[in-house]
Amino acid sequence: MIMISTKGRYALRVMADLAAHQQEQGYLPLKEIACRQDISEKYLESILKGLVQAGMLAGVRGKGGGYRLTKKPQEYTVGSILRLTEGELAPVACLEAGAAPCPRAQQCVTLPMWSRLGEMIQAFLEGVTLADLIETKNKD
Repeated sequence: MIMISTKGRYALRVMADLAAHQQEQGYLPLKEIACRQDISEKYLESILKGLVQAGMLAGVRGKGGGYRLTKKPQEYTVGSILRLTEGELAPVACLEAGAAPCPRAQQCVTLPMWSRLGEMIQAFLEGVTLADLIETKNKD
C-alpha cells in the first residue's frame, strides 16, 4: 500500500487552504494557515520552504508578509504536489526511479500488474487539481 506521509498530506492541505483563502495578490500569514490547519508553525514552515523553493508558492517576510500561490488553483495537480513532497509514488520498490534492476523482473508475473497500478495512481493524481479539492469541499 502506498502511504502518503504527514508532510505530503499537510502540503496538500496548505495548498488547498491558500487556494481557498488568498485574495488577488494577497499573502496569507503563516500563523493564520497554521491555526486553520492545526499544524505547528515550525513544521508548516519547513513544508512551505520546500514549496517556495520549487516555485509553487511565493513568500514575503515582514509586516504584511506571508505566502501565496504562484499560479491559479486549477494549474496545480495533486500529483505534482505529492511528487515534490513525497518523491516517487511507486506501488512497489522495484518500480521506483533508480531502483536496482530486479533479477526476477523477466519472470515476475506480478510486475505488469504493479506497473499498471502505478500508472493508474499517477493518472488519477494528475487528474485532480487544487481547484477540484476546494470545489468539492465547498459542495459539502
